[in-house]
Amino acid sequence: MVINLSDQHSLISNWVSELRDVEVQTDPMRFRRNLERIGEVVAYEISKKLAWKEKEITTPLGIANCKVLESQPVLATILRAGLGMHTGLLNYFDMAGNAFISAYRKHNADGSFEISIEYMSCPEIDDKVVILSDPMIATGASLVKAIQYLKGEGGFKEIHIVCAIGCTVGIEYVLREVPKATIWCGDIDDEITAKGYIVPGLGDAGDLAFGQKMQF
Repeated sequence: MVINLSDQHSLISNWVSELRDVEVQTDPMRFRRNLERIGEVVAYEISKKLAWKEKEITTPLGIANCKVLESQPVLATILRAGLGMHTGLLNYFDMAGNAFISAYRKHNADGSFEISIEYMSCPEIDDKVVILSDPMIATGASLVKAIQYLKGEGGFKEIHIVCAIGCTVGIEYVLREVPKATIWCGDIDDEITAKGYIVPGLGDAGDLAFGQKMQF
C-alpha cells in the first residue's frame, strides 16, 4: 500500500515544497525541521492503524477508562539522512525502541554504485511494528537491504516506510520485495536519472541537512 500525503492537500505538501526550494534549502535548520515535522504528522497517521487496549487510569478525582497503544513500535532509520524524520517520529512515539542502520551508496570508478551496510544497532523486534524512515526512496535498494538486515534480527509483525519524496520506480521495487509494507510519502515523483537521483526531487537530503560529505 502507498499513501501520498500531498494528495490530501495537507500541511505536508507545504513542507515538501520548502524541502525542494533551492532558496529555502540554504537554511539547513529549516530543512531539518521540515523533515521532522513530516515525521510527526506521519507518526500521527500511523498511530490510527495501530492496535490499542483499554486501561484504567487513576486520576486525582477518580478512574478514567482510556485507550492506549497495545505495544510500542520500533523506529528504524537509515543514517545519516533519516535522522530528521526519525526525530519527528520519536517526538510522538516517545517510548518506542530505536534502530539505526548505516546504509549508503558506495560509488565505483565507472559511476555505478552498490549499497553498503557496515553498522546496525537494533532492539528486539520479534512481533513488533517497525517504522522505517528515510527521506528519499530513489531506486529503493537501500531500503530493501535495510529491511533484509532487520529481518535477520527477528520476525517483525508489520512494517511502515516513511519518506519525504518517493520515486515511482523505487516504490514499485520496494513493494515487489516487501509486498506487505505500507509506504507513506510526502510526495511522489516519476523520473529517476541513470545515476539513481530523483527528478525533480530535492537533491541530497543528507548533505542539505548536515553538510556535504566525502565520497567513498
